[in-house]
Amino acid sequence: MAEEVQKQSQEQVVVVTDVPQPEKPAPPAVEKELPTEDPTKPKPIEEEPAVVETEISKSGADADEKIPQSGSFKEESTRVADLPDAEKKALEELKLLIREALNKREFTAVQASPPSPAKEEEEKKPAAAEEIAPEVIADDDPPVEAEEPTKAESEASVEMKAEADDDEVAAEKTTETVVVAAVVEEKVAGDGTVDDDGAKTVEAIEETIVAVSSSVLQEQPPPPPAKHEEDQKAASVSASPPEPEEQDAKADSSAPLPPEEVSIWGIPLLADERSDVILLKFLRARDFKVKDAFAMIKNTVRWRNEFGIDELLEEEELGSDLQKVVFMHGSDKEGHPVCYNVYGEFQNKEMYQKTFSDEEKRQKFLKWRIQFLERSIRKLDFSPGGICTIVQVNDLKNSPGPGKWGLRQATKQALQLLQDNYPEFVAKQVFINVPWWYLAVNRMISPFLTQRTKSKFVFAGPSKSAATLLRYIAAEQLPVKYGGLSKEGEFGTTDAVNEITVRPAAKHTVEFPVTESCHLTWEVRVVGWEVRYSAEFVPSAEDSYTVIIQKARKVASSAEPVVCNSFKIGEPGKVVLTIDNPTSKKKKLLYRLKTKSSSD
Repeated sequence: MAEEVQKQSQEQVVVVTDVPQPEKPAPPAVEKELPTEDPTKPKPIEEEPAVVETEISKSGADADEKIPQSGSFKEESTRVADLPDAEKKALEELKLLIREALNKREFTAVQASPPSPAKEEEEKKPAAAEEIAPEVIADDDPPVEAEEPTKAESEASVEMKAEADDDEVAAEKTTETVVVAAVVEEKVAGDGTVDDDGAKTVEAIEETIVAVSSSVLQEQPPPPPAKHEEDQKAASVSASPPEPEEQDAKADSSAPLPPEEVSIWGIPLLADERSDVILLKFLRARDFKVKDAFAMIKNTVRWRNEFGIDELLEEEELGSDLQKVVFMHGSDKEGHPVCYNVYGEFQNKEMYQKTFSDEEKRQKFLKWRIQFLERSIRKLDFSPGGICTIVQVNDLKNSPGPGKWGLRQATKQALQLLQDNYPEFVAKQVFINVPWWYLAVNRMISPFLTQRTKSKFVFAGPSKSAATLLRYIAAEQLPVKYGGLSKEGEFGTTDAVNEITVRPAAKHTVEFPVTESCHLTWEVRVVGWEVRYSAEFVPSAEDSYTVIIQKARKVASSAEPVVCNSFKIGEPGKVVLTIDNPTSKKKKLLYRLKTKSSSD
């Protein structure tokens, strides 16, 4: 009896308003400006359900140490007014470069990706040889093997052919091609140098055609009078004013082209304030070096065109069987959407072979990953102060080891694409359930990541994964498999969760007071469990009996992650939950409740 009195003397009671708690309304939408308060700060007690919390200490445990916050990276503002003067100047310089490029339609040239001049020259030469050489070396008879003609014979034959050509031009109007061919042959005869097939090289022909054709035409003898009169009539007809349609066509062809329009992630460049947010991403990825950021934008536009991003978005989902590998779920405490990457799913040999066994399958996986990312990005808010980044959670539990070459190759390729073409889209990279071998892999991929990207990384081993995630993501937004309470059921992401730390070797009680008949439902979770849990209803009337809702039992970590209970209350009283932590480690208790009136 004396021991019980001593125990009760150590109780610490926190009393809040004694009223039944109705269903909580949905919280207001996230404002565009990110909250300035510490996201890990405990919720004010006025916002929690009406409860009485009692903790009975079993040992002289010290106060809980706060989990240190990661201060390696702080997301900068996307409002131009908040930028330092140097960054504002860099933004304006980048906008001028882009405006000039749009006016000159340089992005269209980038998208067309024309071949290099050297390649064009190589392609032109065979074509020229095919078109011009036959006109130069054409003979009535096919070539036969014979002795090479002497220089005198060659000159005589060329002179005779030139005279014949002159007579033919005088008799009828020869084409420019024949005239040029004759001139080329005269040049060959004059130089005395011919190739084995009797034709000059293509380069010499190309140099000669333009320079000589006009002078040769001037040296041709005048045509007969009849022909001259016909030419004058033709010249007068050609000199007549062109038709209006022809004038319009010429005017259109000479008019300057309007500036082109280029969009990235559905946002036109230089369209409005959202364009500034896009440009700031590229500038920050290149440490505000304007020329480097401009080159990165042009390369991104080229890659998006070559990869076929617009067509990819219109296709149906490519990876319907990979929904458990990568998925979006909820948001963090600052409102960023959270993307989960579950590499352990590739332990399934059939799925691994289907995804990474050859280059074609790896490219399909890459296309699906880019399609998934593009569709997620289109849901972001690119207005100044809006949420325009994503939190990535990478679950490495049971993930294939470094010996899986196909997965390693696809991951390396994906990281390079993301770094080159999706700058500043990750607010935080959280790696959980990190195995011992991951450090080696991290060293391998680290050279492909910028220092800015690496500053956003957070690593947690298996024992610290849930606590690490709860540091950044509220329990109502965190999936059950990762230590939260978010799942399908009566409660949703708008039903806030209360978090309490249970000290080592201590007993903690939570009371839900009610003053009228209602139906009470609650969810309870202890991260890591290995504690004893019980629930009971204690009426307010002295002559009433306590009702055991859940008999005290030990809940192991391998048991159900969330305990759900409900109780129909017909009189005023309180529901008492008891968590007995016999271990030497502190435990995090998560709970929430919902009441409905008896009429409902």
